[in-house]
Amino acid sequence: MIAQPELKHHFDDAGQQLESSTLGMWIFLATEIMFFGGMFCSYTIYRSAFPEAFASTSHFMNVTAGALNTGVLICSSLTMALAVRAAQIGQKKALIWLLILTLTLGCVFLGIKGMEYHEKWVEHHVPGPSFHYEEAQYAQNAEILFFLYFAMTGVHAVHMIVGVGLLITLIIMASRNRFSAAWYTPVDMIGLYWHFVDIVWIFLFPLLYLIGHTK
Repeated sequence: MIAQPELKHHFDDAGQQLESSTLGMWIFLATEIMFFGGMFCSYTIYRSAFPEAFASTSHFMNVTAGALNTGVLICSSLTMALAVRAAQIGQKKALIWLLILTLTLGCVFLGIKGMEYHEKWVEHHVPGPSFHYEEAQYAQNAEILFFLYFAMTGVHAVHMIVGVGLLITLIIMASRNRFSAAWYTPVDMIGLYWHFVDIVWIFLFPLLYLIGHTK
């Protein structure tokens, strides 16, 4: 029988270990869906309650930056999927380069998001004592929208930062020959996590940037 050093003692084979890890990751992602779902529900309730105020904030959303970040994340999902495939067939060099490319795209996303946050800070659209809104009649409810904007995109950015850390870990492990066609579970699991974070953004982009957008 071929030795499998990465196989834990309580599993019969690598296939069973992969299935167990996959189930555990999907359960974790289900809890994340409920977590983000609460924020999506809050957004829906407040936007329905104050449609005029929320519509007035639409021209302050940087659609170009949001669209660019959407493209960046879609590309990163592709490179992550290719990285998983490279791991499955034991292509170490391809795996490392694809992980590095995914990591780079993730950092580009965070850089663009940081520029957006700075833009909101300069415009005094960060909720708090310094918040200022030109249309006074909508100011209070507009502040709620900007709070939801920072809460939802901020939590998403934290998940991206975690993903970046996980990708760095994968790159280090791959460079040390930890993965093979027989064992690539961490790559597969982190790939699922990365795709989930990307999908969340696919919902955030139209809700925060496109609905009610005006020039």
